[in-house]
Amino acid sequence: MTADPSRPDDARHRILVIDDEPVVCLSCSRILGKRHAVESRQDSREGLEEALRGEYDLVLLDMVMPGMDGLEVLRRLRGAGVRSEVVIITGYSTVQNAVEAMKLGAADYVSKPFTPDELAVVVDRVLERSALIRENAALREQLRGEGSFEGMIGSSRAMEEVFRLLRRVAPTDSTVLVVGESGTGKEMVARAIHRLSPRREQPFLACDCSALVPTLLESELFGHVKGSFSGAVATKQGLFEAAHRGTLFLDEVSNISLETQGKLLRVLETRMVRRVGDTAEREVDIRLVAASNRDLAQLVRDGRFREDLYYRLNVVPITVPPLRERAGDVPRLAAAFLERFRRHNVVKAEGFTPEAMAALEAHSWPGNVRELKNIVERVAILCDAERIEPRHLPPELRPGRPSRQGTPLPRTWEEFKQFKREIRETTIDDLERRFLLEALARADGNVTRAAEDVGMLRTNFHALLRKHGVGSGDD
Repeated sequence: MTADPSRPDDARHRILVIDDEPVVCLSCSRILGKRHAVESRQDSREGLEEALRGEYDLVLLDMVMPGMDGLEVLRRLRGAGVRSEVVIITGYSTVQNAVEAMKLGAADYVSKPFTPDELAVVVDRVLERSALIRENAALREQLRGEGSFEGMIGSSRAMEEVFRLLRRVAPTDSTVLVVGESGTGKEMVARAIHRLSPRREQPFLACDCSALVPTLLESELFGHVKGSFSGAVATKQGLFEAAHRGTLFLDEVSNISLETQGKLLRVLETRMVRRVGDTAEREVDIRLVAASNRDLAQLVRDGRFREDLYYRLNVVPITVPPLRERAGDVPRLAAAFLERFRRHNVVKAEGFTPEAMAALEAHSWPGNVRELKNIVERVAILCDAERIEPRHLPPELRPGRPSRQGTPLPRTWEEFKQFKREIRETTIDDLERRFLLEALARADGNVTRAAEDVGMLRTNFHALLRKHGVGSGDD
């Protein structure tokens, strides 16, 4: 039976039996008492009073009782908002009444006389369904949390689109390709996919494909047998096997050599893995999530990435936007990072001044969310006041060009927001344009090399060039 996430593992469900026949109450207690905590009442009014306390997961309710029948008890329970599940106990002649009771909110019914197995099956089915409903309600409540989703913070339109795609793809087994610049949170997206999937109780394993040379990467992914190469002093299981029935996250797949790409493709196609130096193959069942900060389609055109592997990975693409394109998310992210840091460290800073926050919003954040998080932690440690001020920020983030140093700050928030817009228009645009020109100069005007050099997708780099009216040598 599915566990209730809000209930301790060793807790039992509480069940109340309301039936005027002592033998029925005794039978229910004997059948269900080994697995659940069972109480019984033979008087319908006493049973109603007990059930109204709302402390029971399930109420077994007889339809025909003197004084007050089961339908009336059910009406009063639902009218009082009691959320206990109700299973009707009915005789053959009152099955129609049981159907009426289900229209009033009863979860199921069992007919007298019933066998122990019949009662246990109905009770288990209702409790399992109830647990799933509560779990889904908790998940919906989490998704409704303002600007947050599975630990990721963002209320911008760009992030809402990412969250929408995650909700759609996570319950499936489809391969996902997460694309985005370094520091945008691609691994958080992968972990969210795993947590929201049917594989969430199984392993989630991650591999940074840029951190290992090809031979070691093959051993990491596929495993090896003892003596298969120098240093292989023992047989080792690879990540594909270790992640069996779970999720495997391959970060920066663009760095995989062409030879290893071919072996990876074969594993994805056959779902069979062979350890380095071995002849036997082992079946694996994994859900693959891959990520890249480079344009794989362009690498395919350049002959540096296998086209067949690209199509195998690019089943459901999710693009994580850079922080500079997430209008309005910086203040919430900065505040959240500061609060998380404060929970585990003794620091004086409790928040940001409007001027400091405006400086954070005005920054282009080439390192994206990772850069913002690191800077918030740094200034929180060094800050000597209760509020982080512009003077606490790194020099590159401090607001004000020389021509603005004597400009008085606005008095109202609306004027301040206009002031921020002016800063973006006059300062950030200029810095962006210089950033593009210097990148192009280093790449001799080649857009592809310039985009790779700065860690951007070629399409995003081109979009910025068009924004600033900058031409390039390979346009």
